[in-house]
Amino acid sequence: MRSWPNKQLRFLFSVSSGATPASGNPDFWDGKINWATPNDVIKSAKTLTETRRRITEAGFESCGAKLAPPGTIILTRRAPVGQLAISELEISCNQGCFLLEPSSDADSEFYFYWLSTQKNYLQALGRGTTFVELSTDTLKSLPLPCIPLVKQKAISDYVTRETADIDVLLSAKQRLLNFQAEKRSAIVDEAVMRGINPAAPLRPSGIEWLGDIPTHWEVKRSRWLFTVRDKRSETGEGELLTVSRPTGVTPWSAKVANMIRVEGTVGFKLCFAGDLVIDTFSAWKGAMGTARIGGIVSPTHNVYIPRPHILPDFADKLVRTQVFAQEVARHSKEVWSSRLRFCPESFFKICWPVPPLAEQREIVEYIETETATISRLSEATENSAALLTERRAALISEAVTGQIDIKEAA
Repeated sequence: MRSWPNKQLRFLFSVSSGATPASGNPDFWDGKINWATPNDVIKSAKTLTETRRRITEAGFESCGAKLAPPGTIILTRRAPVGQLAISELEISCNQGCFLLEPSSDADSEFYFYWLSTQKNYLQALGRGTTFVELSTDTLKSLPLPCIPLVKQKAISDYVTRETADIDVLLSAKQRLLNFQAEKRSAIVDEAVMRGINPAAPLRPSGIEWLGDIPTHWEVKRSRWLFTVRDKRSETGEGELLTVSRPTGVTPWSAKVANMIRVEGTVGFKLCFAGDLVIDTFSAWKGAMGTARIGGIVSPTHNVYIPRPHILPDFADKLVRTQVFAQEVARHSKEVWSSRLRFCPESFFKICWPVPPLAEQREIVEYIETETATISRLSEATENSAALLTERRAALISEAVTGQIDIKEAA
């Protein structure tokens, strides 16, 4: 690694942070001034070409936000720290971001790449109890490699050129993963809604979201298929479980890296293997599933015991489909803006397609067999994408730290 001289960031960039106009004043919003948030930055691969929201001149003046020219680096200062994008727009931002306007001695692309290798370090520099945040003084004091502008441009051009092919491959792999996920969903949806015999005669179910179902299937409301389990833990002990649409019901420890045990679990709801668990406030997003093991779940979850007419595994496949989540959303109640609540009384109104128990078993086995191959392919695709991502990161790190000899071409 070459030993390049350093300069504090403050001598290479003009640093400003953002602000937010009053959210309740319509005169401040839907204007022409681009206004970036951490979410905009996170969704940008490298360059920011649009912002989800814009503010008006009045909104801009009201909050003391700053305006920066195209070529400015946007860096998130919290939630999370260290995400980056180069703006192609004249831009302002909220208080979750920094705007780094380059001086005449700084190439935005070179320092974008260099800062991208420092994300873990920047996150370690963050401070705070409610949330981790990077301070302005800390960022301004960050030592940056100081090399001639022509060298910066040569390195950034090299990195852009060399990572282009990797980015194409990564995009292709992401498209393949999306296709595999869509195929998996299509297999599950067809099986739980129509069965696995394509020649089976169909009849109208009389329920809009179900459509036609095999003639020998029944339609039953949830109240005839489940009962509520509302037993509370007196000790707070037991495996803490969480629920989401992609993974169903899983141990908290398997989902959260470096897990810290949630405090105050006394009074959490008991859950047993085979129970259906539904997150009251995220059910509309598909946060439902059948527990494979016993444990405890948040009091904001509802737990249901399946009756003999429905197999837990069949219920798990059905509730995690997109179409079921949409039906749940339709039955959910809005308790405040953008907050839906799915209560037992709403759950018990929903109608289910109910095949005979033997056919439910066949459907579950068919789904697991057919999706196993897709899962193996997806795992292989994810592994190869991870290797490419590692190679890309290593190439960038080697280039911006002088480990690769890059000629200063005009």
